[in-house]
Amino acid sequence: MRKFHSGEAGEEYVPITPEQDDYRAKRITAYLNLLQKIVQQQIAALKKMPFKIGNEIVKYFELLPQGSQQRAAYDKMSALPEGKAKVAMQEHLRSLVTPGSIDVNIMSKVDNLRYDKKGDPLPVEYSDAMSALRGFAHSNLQSSVVFSAGYNPRLYNYIESFPDFFPDSTGELKKRIVIKVSDYRSALLQGKILAKRGLWVSEFRIESGLNCGGHAFPTDGLLLGPILEEFRKNRINLAAELFDLCRANNGGFHAQPEQLITVQGGIGTSLEHQFLLDHYGVDRTGWGSPFLLVPEATSVDTKTLQQLATARPSDYFLSNASPLGVPFNNFRPSSSEAQRKQRIKQGRPGSPCYKKYLSSNTEFTERPICTASRLYQKLKVEELSERGDEQAKHEIDLVLEKDCLCEGLVAPALIKNDLPPSHNLTAVTICPGPNLVYFSGVFSLQQMIGHIYGRNNLLNGEPRPNMFVNELRMYVDYLKKQVDKISTSKQVKQLVLFKQNLLAGIAYYENLLNKMVNWDDTYLEKMRQQLEYILGELCIIEVPVATEVC
Repeated sequence: MRKFHSGEAGEEYVPITPEQDDYRAKRITAYLNLLQKIVQQQIAALKKMPFKIGNEIVKYFELLPQGSQQRAAYDKMSALPEGKAKVAMQEHLRSLVTPGSIDVNIMSKVDNLRYDKKGDPLPVEYSDAMSALRGFAHSNLQSSVVFSAGYNPRLYNYIESFPDFFPDSTGELKKRIVIKVSDYRSALLQGKILAKRGLWVSEFRIESGLNCGGHAFPTDGLLLGPILEEFRKNRINLAAELFDLCRANNGGFHAQPEQLITVQGGIGTSLEHQFLLDHYGVDRTGWGSPFLLVPEATSVDTKTLQQLATARPSDYFLSNASPLGVPFNNFRPSSSEAQRKQRIKQGRPGSPCYKKYLSSNTEFTERPICTASRLYQKLKVEELSERGDEQAKHEIDLVLEKDCLCEGLVAPALIKNDLPPSHNLTAVTICPGPNLVYFSGVFSLQQMIGHIYGRNNLLNGEPRPNMFVNELRMYVDYLKKQVDKISTSKQVKQLVLFKQNLLAGIAYYENLLNKMVNWDDTYLEKMRQQLEYILGELCIIEVPVATEVC
């Protein structure tokens, strides 16, 4: 097979030197330090504001949940008559105002090597993810780095290079580690890998495998409820085991640090939010996709915002658009989808590849290229077209489904803030989770926070099953599609296990209904019926024996 060099067929390659890459990390550091300074200035200004309706300091306290100590103190102050006592209480409230943490997310597997002017690879510390980590580690922030999208051994090893991830003389951590995980086993394994280096994981962030935004990482049929149950039963032992390993490899720990267990993915009501906190004992819940409808919270351009606000259920779909080869939650009306189809129609599928963050394929080239790139799609389609059979046509469709995420995901923020997009690429990629189908409209931050805490209801009336049932439905649909793709005995074993885990998950949820004491009886009966219906669907799904071709 012919190997093409980067630079052919429209592929642009821009080599950099180690000095330039170090400058890239330094720019990250400078940006984070500037952001911290801006936040500090804003908080200082907020604290000086009078407590008048409409002022940010009033909004700050009114956004808090009713049960919090800060909100209780604010309500007490509001009830006081004008006078010294009220002024004193207001001064106390000002001291309670604190900024949120400026955390940084690194997709662990987005970690391409960079090359020098001769085309030779630079040392691994100049790779994408490691440069990003270096930029964060050298900043003044006292916050967390969130590692998502898988395990990267060289990145985890590199953390040891930065003192801020280890306890200081007082035993405190300036930089904390958060890991997104799909199940308990993943948390234990990754936690141990870091603990053996004396590194403490401050938070395990559990995310639904399918009922989430962005990339989806399906488990082997393990559902969110049973996963949370395992964490609930074992979190104390998990923390103790990891702390013993940490202390054995780093004597700087004075006491066991806090370790949060949090969950996100598909939460849609205040009842679900509270149930996760109360029954499973999680420390926090995460709401992502609904905030795409809140202009104060997320950077979504006006056109895309209106599309999301008026979307139909069929507009949300799980796609193969990601060059990472991982299922990707996509949005049909997006301008990136329209652009992708238009390029195919014009006979020029694929994207010009400038950023190269997702370049990993070496099927046709010596240096990795992106499967969404024009070069790769041209070469792959030519190769498949030579076969001319029906299977080849199907494979061509899968190739052409890949889309450029590097440009598309940043486009809405650039457009909203009137910043020029690089290379005039303005098509927007947006990746809401399927849970957004139950929200319609454009909302204020106060409205969305009020929905989360049960002060108001923003659901659009679309019939919405419980978050656990929603995820179960997605997994059963996913299983049906995977059964049609079976070609090896290994896949058969995986899908047999997948189905067994789903059956166990349904049994778990049927038992869980008896523990959902704060829920309406009619709601619980409906949930029971939905579980029975899905169980019937699942039972008739047969995992056929593979016919392997040698």
